[in-house]
Amino acid sequence: MSIAVSTTRRTSSPEIADFLAEAIFAGEYQPGDFVPRELDLCDHFAVSRSTVRSALQTLVAAGLLVRISGQGSRVRPLQEWHLLDPRVSGWMARFAQPNPRIQREIFAFRVAVEPYVARLAAENATAADLLAIESAYQGMIKALQQSDLHWQGVSHDDYDVAFHEAIFAASHNLVWAQISHVLKPAIALLVERSNHSADELHDSMERHRRVMEAIRLRQPDQAGAAALAVLERTGRDLGLADVISDIPAIDVPSSVSTMTNKETS
Repeated sequence: MSIAVSTTRRTSSPEIADFLAEAIFAGEYQPGDFVPRELDLCDHFAVSRSTVRSALQTLVAAGLLVRISGQGSRVRPLQEWHLLDPRVSGWMARFAQPNPRIQREIFAFRVAVEPYVARLAAENATAADLLAIESAYQGMIKALQQSDLHWQGVSHDDYDVAFHEAIFAASHNLVWAQISHVLKPAIALLVERSNHSADELHDSMERHRRVMEAIRLRQPDQAGAAALAVLERTGRDLGLADVISDIPAIDVPSSVSTMTNKETS
């Protein structure tokens, strides 16, 4: 498959990588397809072959492409993409909206882990953690009262993402906290798609409030259930309600996790 020759300005390697990543995430090039040849990309972007090779290598390192000697660069299967690579997660947030499978996989991950992380937050949150969660929640409420859904220069969606990120941080587990940073763009993608009308947002805010209150009151079971209720609302908005019943959440009795925390402290 080739692309038309263009007389555009000289383009950098990262921009070419973004161009190809967008086409791959949007499904223009499916797993097994070859992306345009090096020479075609050189002509299209008016750049040297070394610049194109650098861009292709970026996608190879991210797991999206494999270079095949004498044939070109082929898109790898989705399960081989390095989705936890911050660069790939960023591409996902920017370009993956037309790709229903990726959206479904992200949502399934959230359904599996967020109720459990909310339980950990209810057990381990500090005063600073609670402040971060409550500040993000209040930001969502304030933004919802504005016609443009922004408050203090921050959008409702960004406050929503910050709310979930603060809960991951409140788990005080290094792995979960790091995963939340890596997946932040991907979670933002689902938040943006699921937040539609004011009525739906008011319902969502009440569900978020219950999560916050359960964490504040040190109620792990209630926090997990409330987190799942938030995701149930998201699932309906995204047309992914079936994922809730198909993907079991991580579930450890609070007595076990509390005992583990004491033993390792």
